[in-house]
Amino acid sequence: MRLTAIVSGKVQEAGYRARVVDIANAFGLKGMVENLLDGRVKIIAEGEDEKIKWFESAIDIKNALIHVSSIEKSYSPASGEFEKFGKLVTKGETDTRLDTAAVYLKELVSAVNNMNDNLGRKMDKMLDKQDELLYEVRSMNDNLGGKMDKMLGKQDQMLGKQDDLIVEVKDVNRRMDRALETGIVELKSDVAEIKSALRAKGII
Repeated sequence: MRLTAIVSGKVQEAGYRARVVDIANAFGLKGMVENLLDGRVKIIAEGEDEKIKWFESAIDIKNALIHVSSIEKSYSPASGEFEKFGKLVTKGETDTRLDTAAVYLKELVSAVNNMNDNLGRKMDKMLDKQDELLYEVRSMNDNLGGKMDKMLGKQDQMLGKQDDLIVEVKDVNRRMDRALETGIVELKSDVAEIKSALRAKGII
């Protein structure tokens, strides 16, 4: 079967013909695609009926660059005049496409530059926020360090008081030991005197 399709929409200078060639080759079709002077694109495709139907659906492309608005279709028996599927290019079309490509390239460069400017501003803001965060962290560390120094100073004071208390307790213990020893000695002396008196009276 042979399909003749006239495609309208945003289909010239947008890469549409190249897409059509790729699709046709993927289905194993033969024929050609060309730009018309009125801004439309003409497609002739020959191949198996089922593959032609698949091809019809696949060439109805709508994306950021290409937008097919309508496709006029007619069918006839395959002529066998095509050896492969290709793109017809008219004389002078290459220069026009280069001019169009240059315009697209300028727009692309401008868009990239704008993206870089926006990215640079965002990076500057992020760096400023990072500096603020680092300053806050340093301030927190300084405050924490000061509090730690105070805590360590109080701990040293407590340890000093503890040492003084230990010394006092030891001194009290020594005094108690001496007093106890003196008391025992005096008690032994008193007991000895009592025993001596009892012996003198013959009690013991």
